[in-house]
Amino acid sequence: MIVSNVQFINPITSTTDKVDIEITEGRIVSFASPGSLKDRGDGFIDATGLYASPGFIDIHSHFRDPGFTYKEDIVSGAAAAARGGYTDIVLMANTNPTVDDPSVLAYVYNKGLETGIHIHSCASVTKGLKGTELTDMETLKKHGAVGFTDDGIPIMDEEILRKAMKYCADLNVPISLHEEDKNLISQNGINAGSVAIHYGLLGAPREAEINMVKRDIDIAIETGVKLDIQHVSAKETVKLVRAARNAGHLNICAEATPHHFSLTEKAILEHGSNAKMNPPLRTEEDRQAIIEGLKDGTISFIATDHAPHSIEEKQGSLTSAPSGIIGLETAFSLGLTKLVRESDMSIYSFISKLTVEPRKFYGFKIPSLAIGDAADITVFSLSEEWTYDKTLSRSFNTPFAGCKMTGKVKYTICGGRTVFCDR
Repeated sequence: MIVSNVQFINPITSTTDKVDIEITEGRIVSFASPGSLKDRGDGFIDATGLYASPGFIDIHSHFRDPGFTYKEDIVSGAAAAARGGYTDIVLMANTNPTVDDPSVLAYVYNKGLETGIHIHSCASVTKGLKGTELTDMETLKKHGAVGFTDDGIPIMDEEILRKAMKYCADLNVPISLHEEDKNLISQNGINAGSVAIHYGLLGAPREAEINMVKRDIDIAIETGVKLDIQHVSAKETVKLVRAARNAGHLNICAEATPHHFSLTEKAILEHGSNAKMNPPLRTEEDRQAIIEGLKDGTISFIATDHAPHSIEEKQGSLTSAPSGIIGLETAFSLGLTKLVRESDMSIYSFISKLTVEPRKFYGFKIPSLAIGDAADITVFSLSEEWTYDKTLSRSFNTPFAGCKMTGKVKYTICGGRTVFCDR
């Protein structure tokens, strides 16, 4: 394969070089001056006017498989991921059965082999996500679990969580936490603010997130675990993470979703349950705080929290419809627009939060796109305008349906194979 005339964005060195890239047997074998490598047939990509980076990785996705495959399965989820430029996905454990047993983990990995991209999976912290009994973390790690999470359900028992963090620290694997105190929430998925009042609801207050984050940062500092605070939604949470990292606790990390840095609670008024998620969209002040946190390095990762639900489920009332939206196919365009174009984030920092920083946290090989590296490459346009009017996911629950986007993934190459092509 030849990728010709491409502008290669290197997020490690913060440089851009125009090159031809030659790929053989799944690996980069040479770089050449732009346009110097000739068309050799089907494996030739003319990338004139396009840019390339290491393949994106999402460390927070739900493919609903096993158990809820009418919403998504591993193959359809991977297709949506490839369309979004992702060569690696880390799946959450809230399936049915839960990923709390090596046999379920084996099912996920075996099905992942059918996809053409790299599928990784977390296992659950507690058996059946019940929050009362820890899983056999050591055995699950031996069978391929890359981390542990009960995502979707907060771990309320402080002692259970402390034990889990100690085990994860000993095993040198991350723990990822959904930070909402369910005892403070009247209706999940909608911020306790003006929009909730409009609907006559109490909603989910910011204190539900803040209180849990305070507790969990303290325990993480005590145990030394690598902590991922998932889908930050409140400005106070950004401050808590910033204070911890400024104090030298760099094992404490956080992720932001494209919907939390793109939208506010007002999206509920237009999109109803397709703008309902946990934690909820909050205010413009919160959105701006998340953007600043991404810009100054407080927030380390951009993660989609891709969460498919069927049309029928999302057509329920605002209180009965499930929380969550899909996000793999729009993450790049939203980040490019909201972070780089509108908020002056460096393109290198933006790409790093999609590629380098998440892999570093999980201990995966850091992609440098050097000679000999695996050819996991995302090729994209920074200027192409397009409309998000179709999906490769089994679900289309998103407030961005029909939206005009700028910046588009054109090719996703994984292991030297083109797994997505937008012609």
